[in-house]
Amino acid sequence: QAQLEESGGGLVQAGGSLRLSCAASERTFGGYFMGWFRQAPGKEREFVAVISWSGSSTYYGDSAKGRFTISRGNAKSTVYLQMSSLKPEDTAVYYCVAHSALYGNSWSSPLAYRYWGQGTQVTVSS
Repeated sequence: QAQLEESGGGLVQAGGSLRLSCAASERTFGGYFMGWFRQAPGKEREFVAVISWSGSSTYYGDSAKGRFTISRGNAKSTVYLQMSSLKPEDTAVYYCVAHSALYGNSWSSPLAYRYWGQGTQVTVSS
């Protein structure tokens, strides 16, 4: 079964940076949209960012714009999320997601993604 595995989470002070990584178990994910959602305690899952298979198109949630950067590795089946200027409100479990195709504005909906990782905790202290 295809899997997504996140890494790179941890504890960081406000204003700091962190880079999350997501590695797919199958090379076919190199042709998929891959991205990130996050979920804070007591809140709904929130779209963070997504990148097309080629890396030519990226979309960001409002909370990520200007501070986070999504990119793909050379292997294409790996995706990164570089987070800067972190705030305590960025504290959440961050999930890697993937799907073969996205239509319209569906990229911001968790329902649009078939594959999900187990999540990695990011905690930003004030």
